[in-house]
Amino acid sequence: MDKKLDKARDIIRNDPSLIWYTKSYNQLDIRSITEAVLNYGTWSEFKKLSKITGINALARVFTFLDSMPRNNLLPKARNYFKLYFKRHTYA
Repeated sequence: MDKKLDKARDIIRNDPSLIWYTKSYNQLDIRSITEAVLNYGTWSEFKKLSKITGINALARVFTFLDSMPRNNLLPKARNYFKLYFKRHTYA
């Protein structure tokens, strides 16, 4: 898991505008990375993240974020990825 998390952090290192509020990239967890990529990332960055974590694992992280009473997912991203994961993952 550490190698996967380091690769996911590399997405943020390569595009620091995704998470502009910190430079402590080694402290980022998969939830923060996922939230940033889904909200502000490119399609290419999303595909990289889904390849690193696996689409089903990424869907589980999204479901966790979406289930929180207060979350930072943008409404358009939340709606899009809810439909995307429903179609492209196993329930």
